[in-house]
Amino acid sequence: MTRQQLWPWPAGAATGIGSLPGTDIAEAQRIVIGELPALPHLPELPARGPGADLIGRTGGLLVDLPVELYAARWRIAPRPGRDLRRSRDLLERDLDQLAEQAEAYAGPVKVQAAGPFTLATAVELPIGGRLLRDPGAVRELTASLAEGLRLHVEAVARRLPRASVLLQLDEPSLPAALAGRVRTESGLGTYRPVDTTVARSLLSEVITAAGVPTVVHCCAPDVPLELLRTAGAVGVALDLALLTDLDPVGEAIDAGLGLLAGVAPTQPPSAGRAPTSAQLADRVRGLWDRLGFPRRQLAEQVVVTPACGLAGASPEYARAVLTACRDAARRLHEE
Repeated sequence: MTRQQLWPWPAGAATGIGSLPGTDIAEAQRIVIGELPALPHLPELPARGPGADLIGRTGGLLVDLPVELYAARWRIAPRPGRDLRRSRDLLERDLDQLAEQAEAYAGPVKVQAAGPFTLATAVELPIGGRLLRDPGAVRELTASLAEGLRLHVEAVARRLPRASVLLQLDEPSLPAALAGRVRTESGLGTYRPVDTTVARSLLSEVITAAGVPTVVHCCAPDVPLELLRTAGAVGVALDLALLTDLDPVGEAIDAGLGLLAGVAPTQPPSAGRAPTSAQLADRVRGLWDRLGFPRRQLAEQVVVTPACGLAGASPEYARAVLTACRDAARRLHEE
């Protein structure tokens, strides 16, 4: 096996984290397929409203655990209702559109969903309070999510039979859950920390059930990289601007974890211009050199991405960022 085959993407790939601005899914998918041909992703358009956001969309994937909106928050519902139908209808239309536009696509395609701990932090129990406060509810949520993601991956594979599916779990709340920093509804206290062994086991359950290579996205300075690697993730998506300690990153890369390097800001700087591909390539190359790894390995193990989702950007800026990421990845591959 060659080194390149260790990661489920081609050398010199770039991709998006997930969200894009606007409400036109057909246009969003045309942009993604056109600008990110080596590793396109199924875009999320939160501007379409509830059910198109990360939590609502993932809630729609849950099996035998319906969700609904209550006071602008997602919570577990007694039975399926219109909020759940809307979420599932939006995703179904998105998948149909993907199948239409990428019918002949034969490479990897990435889909995103919230991970179990971010979902448990965002979704509330019927009696109030986040699911995170109830370990039994978190286990039930994880089992439901695992089955839902298995079915979701199968649905994508049916529509794109020549493609290979890559799953991204979004876990921005995982570090806070592990450290006991998730605040209760009153804001006066915090929930008990999640045990590392429990977190690893539940993440592994989801990754194993999905049955495809999985990366975990986490925009935080204290991402538990070793936990994610040992849970079965093949890669991690990080905002490089948030990294304060490079040693864990170097250890994870040395152990074989792929890196989705978030280097392009999600909003333009004061000058209003998107970063150039040369600037993005320099940032990735600079990190790699500081870590001390050989350049020949960079383009194979690293995917260039925006720092996070682009839902809050202008359409022009979002497209320019994806183009710059693509061209930066090509630069790094050609060196």
